[in-house]
Amino acid sequence: MAIAVKPITGSDVPAVADFLHAQLNSRVSADAWQRAVDVPWKVDAPNHGFMLVDGDAVVGVYLAFYSERVIDGRRERFCNLGAWCVLPEHRFHSLRLLKALLAQEGLHFTDLSPSGNVVPMNTRLKFEFLDTATAIVPALPRPGWFGRGRVSADRSVIEDTLTGDELERYRDHAGTAAARHVVLVRGGEWCYVVFRKDRRKRLPLFASILHVSNPELLHAMSGRLVRHLLFKHGVLATLAELRVVGRRPRLSRMLGSPRRKMFKSASLGPDQIDYLYSELVCVAW
Repeated sequence: MAIAVKPITGSDVPAVADFLHAQLNSRVSADAWQRAVDVPWKVDAPNHGFMLVDGDAVVGVYLAFYSERVIDGRRERFCNLGAWCVLPEHRFHSLRLLKALLAQEGLHFTDLSPSGNVVPMNTRLKFEFLDTATAIVPALPRPGWFGRGRVSADRSVIEDTLTGDELERYRDHAGTAAARHVVLVRGGEWCYVVFRKDRRKRLPLFASILHVSNPELLHAMSGRLVRHLLFKHGVLATLAELRVVGRRPRLSRMLGSPRRKMFKSASLGPDQIDYLYSELVCVAW
């Protein structure tokens, strides 16, 4: 029977989740994959990605996470390319999944966790690189460790503090599996921080910062934040991309080979691409 490419509909999600748990990452349960695919923010998504099927059997999957964002006053539609897994005997058909996703019109595409062999393929398809220069901040005592200000991950405190677009972003992401939320408050200022726990060399001891609403306050309270991440989340080092945090944090060092992130858009530039509303906030691996 011929291998077919089909969009992933809601009724397909359980089988897709079972496939990803069995074939891609057993640390992520099938239930967790299902919850990740069912994003909590409002979006008119055409599908959940595409799958390869051999009869009734799923033999390949490429997830997609859709969102609608307001960029410079215009409503823009995004497709974040997520988990991509194809059984070895069907890898010849892998590119059909990517081409099906990219054939969808009116979308900006992001690939925020491409594997090594995907990067050159994306490059040939006119994806561009984001500047992911990354500083690693060790959880060591530093000036400001016990400094002024408050750090809170309490939902009521966050909702009472945030306003406008930042409050909307928090509510859109509060139910996601991977996004973790902190608000920094000092005087009349606040900063909303979104991060995720990450693995390096299979050790889940790192945090990657995904969003910062007030970089200046983040740097002023970096000691308090590092202390919070260490004692509340067991984070021994924080990964801070300069495009997210604004500049290199104190007492940090630059990574020699930061992880690649890519995008493809006919009208948006790299400064208009962020990491929210994506697989990075939905899947904790």
